[in-house]
Amino acid sequence: MTMERSIIATDKAPAAIGPYSQANRIGDFIFTSGQIPLDPATGEMVGSDIVEQSERAFSNLKAVLEAAGTGLDRVIKTTVFLADIGDFAKMNEVYARYFTGSMLPSRSAVEVAALPKGALVEIEAVAVV
Repeated sequence: MTMERSIIATDKAPAAIGPYSQANRIGDFIFTSGQIPLDPATGEMVGSDIVEQSERAFSNLKAVLEAAGTGLDRVIKTTVFLADIGDFAKMNEVYARYFTGSMLPSRSAVEVAALPKGALVEIEAVAVV
């Protein structure tokens, strides 16, 4: 069975800073690229702490999902990359404001050696339309 693939792009989230797409749609599934806390208008990093950077990363993720015709309420899986796993609790407080109710997505959270542009957090998601 062949499923049609389409690329999702929006100017309400940062443009890709490499050879990748903001998201891909395959059938009813949306696969986002990781979102770091860049201001879509300037391409500059937003925030100096994990709370501010998590808020911006979620705002960017939300914009990509909306461009794909879905939203955070339709996310089924997230992956959170942290420059410091010690920031997990504070990031999780922000995460809990974006994902509520009984249908919470599956999630992985990992510490990495470094993130693009020195970000403290990067978040990617799989959602359904």
